[in-house]
Amino acid sequence: MKLKVKYILFISALLAICLVLSYFIFEAQKLLFILSEVLIIGCAVLAIKLYKQLIQPLTNLQQGITAIKDQDFNVKFRSTGQPEVDELVEVYNRMIDALRVERTMQQEQHFFLEKLIQTSPTAIIIMDFDGNLKQTNPKAAEILKSAPTLEAELRTMDTGASKVIRIDGLRTYKIQKSKFIDTGFERRFIMMEEVTAEIFEAEKNVYSKVIRMMAHEVNNTVGPVNSIITSALAHRDLFSTPDAELLRQAMQVAVDRNQNLNHFMRNFADLVKLPPVNKQQIDITAVTRSVVALMQFTARARNVDFELELGETPFLISADAQQLEQVLINVLKNAAESINQDGKIKLVLDRTDAELKIIDNGPGIADIDRDLLFSPFYSTKKDGQGIGLTLVREILLNHGFVFSLKTIAPNQTVFRIKLH
Repeated sequence: MKLKVKYILFISALLAICLVLSYFIFEAQKLLFILSEVLIIGCAVLAIKLYKQLIQPLTNLQQGITAIKDQDFNVKFRSTGQPEVDELVEVYNRMIDALRVERTMQQEQHFFLEKLIQTSPTAIIIMDFDGNLKQTNPKAAEILKSAPTLEAELRTMDTGASKVIRIDGLRTYKIQKSKFIDTGFERRFIMMEEVTAEIFEAEKNVYSKVIRMMAHEVNNTVGPVNSIITSALAHRDLFSTPDAELLRQAMQVAVDRNQNLNHFMRNFADLVKLPPVNKQQIDITAVTRSVVALMQFTARARNVDFELELGETPFLISADAQQLEQVLINVLKNAAESINQDGKIKLVLDRTDAELKIIDNGPGIADIDRDLLFSPFYSTKKDGQGIGLTLVREILLNHGFVFSLKTIAPNQTVFRIKLH
């Protein structure tokens, strides 16, 4: 039973008793009866006024409690003129002001945090209480889309652990898994920071020093040795006897091998001495057709056909023509060698997305090789030097072109180059 109902019942009972008692003195003391009736009416009026003064503020406070439940912090009360009630009203109003300010601050902080997460270049993933992916920012969504198996790996990571992974042999990410408290329960979040540029720069510094040292030692050795052997071969009288002919042939083989060694080192030196990009407006369709024409002879020897879907009109991009030719030569050469015999290489230019795709029907990329494709000196070929795709990587990165190499289906491997 509510307090106001109790109050009304109590006052009603009390007045009823007074009326009954006044009835008994009606016959004997009429004047006293009239006075008692006036007193009872006065008490009733006073009770009504007290009800308004005591119960009405409580009713207002009840409305305030309802507003707080509804998270409406704009309801405030005016002073009533009663010190006791006004003190309570003042406390309530101060509390409402504090709640309103606190809620505004939380909303602003939440809005700022959401904007920060969405615009952050760092990939951020927030998990729910069960460890499932709950929220991702655009960068994280992009990474997860390019690496479908990564989500399962992230779930199994220990909280507080960190590691570095490489996706598609190209992009490298540092992953950190941590936790925070939400409504009294632990939740996990993951941050993935791309460190590809730092890794590539560190790799380049290392292999540049190694190549320079190797080139220096090889040139210092091969040059004098070739000079001595060539000088000896020029004196024909040294090889006048039949037995000496075998020595002459052996020395000639040594000269040829030294020349091959020089060529081998020049390939490495080209990687280190790659000139700056000289961007100009070029027609990528013309560049592609000229490279295909150059590679036709090598491809026909393997019975590999080229199929072009480039369009009939020119497509202009800003690039270094010579360096882009080198990229296409290396990619087509790798595609033809992966097919080995009897296959097809398809070149498709997507003019809407400004993307060039080179598709071959070779056996595809093995899982063990996938993450190491663009690593310096790594090769899947028996006699490969491991610099072809590294050179491709350096040229395309210097151009600012996004690229990837993936086997997307059996006998379907695609090299993609975003030409902007």
